[in-house]
Amino acid sequence: MLTVQAAQELVLRHARILPAETVALEAGLLGRVLAENVVSDLDSPPFDKALVDGFAVRSGDAGDRMVVGEITAGSEWSRPLSAGETARIMTGAPLPPGADAVVMQERVQPLEGGRIRIAEPVRPGHNVMPRGREMRRGETVLRQGQLLRPQEFGLLATVGKTAVSVIRRPLVGVLSPGDELVEPDCVPVGAQIRNSNAVMLAGQIVRAGGEPHLLGICRDDIEQLRKHIHEGLRHDMLLLSGGVSAGKLDLVPKVLTELGVQAIFHKVAMKPGKPLFFGKRETCLVFGLPGNPVSALVGFKLFVHVALNVQRGVTDCLPRLSVARLESRWRHSSDRPTYHPCRLRSTPGGWFAQPLPWFGSPDLRTVCESDGFCVFDPGTRCYEAGETVAILLSD
Repeated sequence: MLTVQAAQELVLRHARILPAETVALEAGLLGRVLAENVVSDLDSPPFDKALVDGFAVRSGDAGDRMVVGEITAGSEWSRPLSAGETARIMTGAPLPPGADAVVMQERVQPLEGGRIRIAEPVRPGHNVMPRGREMRRGETVLRQGQLLRPQEFGLLATVGKTAVSVIRRPLVGVLSPGDELVEPDCVPVGAQIRNSNAVMLAGQIVRAGGEPHLLGICRDDIEQLRKHIHEGLRHDMLLLSGGVSAGKLDLVPKVLTELGVQAIFHKVAMKPGKPLFFGKRETCLVFGLPGNPVSALVGFKLFVHVALNVQRGVTDCLPRLSVARLESRWRHSSDRPTYHPCRLRSTPGGWFAQPLPWFGSPDLRTVCESDGFCVFDPGTRCYEAGETVAILLSD
């Protein structure tokens, strides 16, 4: 049986980056990845700029200065300062010709007759951002592969880039096989349960930068599965939640094979989530996640998110594991590496983790009360208070 790390390597090997598309700046670029270099069309700042409210001065002048005007942000001032002159200036305003420094207004003593006294030496460039200090016209300011955050939006706007080439978002079909499933707005009867996985996975997909397409519930019937899976294979990725184990009605692997999906692995040495399936048909990646909600959640974080990162052009694809010290003694027993829900507490000395009482992969409520998962090694042992363990964060 594959280890988690070996299975992740296979996902990385088979996933491919998606094509690019041009998207307007205001059309929702958050979390997208640049498919082109972005070049500045101007110097920034476009002039020597005051960094504080105060007085623009010639640093070489001595003695008191005469205030000859006021310069506000957005205004223009063409008159050069002569010896012994100064102009009141606001933050962001251009320095007048001849000035090479700005003195904060708190450092100035007002005198009679419109004059001021500066009681300390002034050096050239003081409180001034020179023209082009941030960027020069023609300079590459953002590079292909950059993940776009709000600060990048601001930079794109600064250089007049109102539309940009980015990697297309992965379109992910989500199919829920199972005779026992009903939609969340239905009242279950008998052995029925509400389909919680579809909306949970849709939220994970959005958070991971993809676009979910909910394909609904599919009964445990070969013909229905064939029809729905065939539709799902038109997406960049297909997620199936349930029907991938070894039970009599776990028909998904059989139908996937019939439809030409190449099985790359089926089962991973982990708990929860052992019967996870990963395959591929042409450009569509297929994940069969276990039906129990926590198994589906952990499987998504460890494998599906990795594949989505590759498809949307993210270079740092694997989930980041943190570390924490255990709050108290904890006994663990399992034949596989286990992802156990825990609460985290931040202290000046680092993170502390408290594993939570948990009833296994169906117990989603406990996961909602957690901050992440302690990663316990296989075997039976007692972890002592203060011992360090790996943590898979919940986001």
